[in-house]
Formats: sequence, structure tokens, C-alpha cells
Amino acid sequence: MPDITPTTPPPEGCIDTQVIGHVLLIGINRPAKRNGWTPPMFRQLAEAYTRLDDDPELRVGVLHAFGDHFTAGLDLPAVSAYMQRGEKAIPEGLVEPHDYGLPGYRRRTKPMVAAVKGICFTVGIELMLGADIVVAADDCRFSQMEVQRGIMATGGATLRMAERAGTGNALLHLLTADEFGSSEAFRLNFVQKVVPAAQLLPEALAIAQRIEAQAPQAVVATRLNVLKAIEQGQAAAVAEFIPVQKQLANSEDAAEGVRAFVERRPARFTGR
Repeated sequence: MPDITPTTPPPEGCIDTQVIGHVLLIGINRPAKRNGWTPPMFRQLAEAYTRLDDDPELRVGVLHAFGDHFTAGLDLPAVSAYMQRGEKAIPEGLVEPHDYGLPGYRRRTKPMVAAVKGICFTVGIELMLGADIVVAADDCRFSQMEVQRGIMATGGATLRMAERAGTGNALLHLLTADEFGSSEAFRLNFVQKVVPAAQLLPEALAIAQRIEAQAPQAVVATRLNVLKAIEQGQAAAVAEFIPVQKQLANSEDAAEGVRAFVERRPARFTGR
């Protein structure tokens, strides 16, 4: 496991990034406040997600956190003014990390693996559900507690909890603001793997590196087709099969895939 050392964050926190091969590690860095989210952190997170999508050398992201906890949620005194005005702390035109298609913002195309641990409240759940694959430590404590604060979850929980777990399971946790653990999150398909806390980041990075080894254009196309089926229906996804496959089949990576198969060796993909 490479050394991943955080910077010393300012009081309002920050987002640290580190590149390992073709993987962008995106670290939430405000451990003194249990990684409570502030406007600068949201802006920097969107900038990191945008960097992932725009840099051709980057193929997959890993969202993780420094300290013992993923996040205790919003720093309400810091963000309440934005909420009262109906504003986002993220400038328009960037990739919006929750990725549910908010007007004015870009959607992410490249895959994201989330590694969550300890306390993972409100925005933490929504960010992990906005990722593609979630690895959870066995010490996680989850709660979608917006109703307890007189507000509504608007980062995607009302969409994705029901999509993953069914309406009843979603409303059980959305309307009671109860706390649940990693085993319940796994049962509900909110997370895909549960591991000991010490293995969390190595496991998330290993998954990202397995994705990194595949043909980048095919990875992006596959991810987007799955999302199209979920959001627009089967017919919309099926309509893309032939034209997208034609484009992929004429790529340099597809030719390399055939050569690697014939020569019985791992493929060396370039993203072209």
C-alpha cells in the first residue's frame, strides 16, 4: 500500500488528491471536525471530480477520508446560508459529485470507488451512493438524519435508497433518522463489500486498480449504459448497443484486446 499522507488542513478543511498510476485518490481532510463539510470542501471536491473526468491519464477515482470517520455530515452553521438562499457551494460547470443530473452541472463519466468508515452521516451516505462501488469498514455508523434537523435530503438519498433497497427500506431510514451499521447497509445494497477497517483503503484501491487495467473507453461506455438503463429505461440503453459497440470495436484498444487474446498476454490499453 503506497504512503498516503494528508496535508495539514485549514480550519475549514480541504480535499487532498494523490495520483497512483491511473487512479486519483480524493481524500476528505478535516478530521478535527469529523470531516464536517464546508463550502470550500464542496468546491474542492467538485474540482477533483472534474479533474478526474478531464485528465486522459486518469481512469478511476477513489473517494476516502482521513481520520477515524468518513464524515459527520454538513457543518450546518457553515452551509445554512447557502441552503436558505437555495444556492450551491459548487460553481456551475463543474462535475457535481452527487451525480444525479442537477441542471448547470456536468455528470461524471469515469468510475468512482468510495471507501467509508466510522461515522458516515447524511452527505456521506449520499456521496457514497453517488459513487459506483462502495467498500465499507465494519465499524461504520450510518444515518440519514435530515428530518431530525428540519430539512430534506437533497444529495440523492431520496432517489438512490429506494432504487437500491425498495421504497419501504428507504423510508424506514429516511423518515426515522435512525442509525444503522455496515451489515444493514450491505443488506440494503448501499455498500458492496464490508471489510475490517485496516483493510478499507487497500481494498478500495485494489478494486480501482482492477478497473484501471481494463480498456478505459469500454469502462466508461459500460458505466454510462448501466446508468442510462436505470434513469431512462431499458429501451434507451438497448438503443445504444450497436452504435456504441461499433465505436468501441474500431478503437485501438479493441485491436489491442484481440492481439492480447491471440498472444495470451495481458492487454496494454491506452484509452485510444
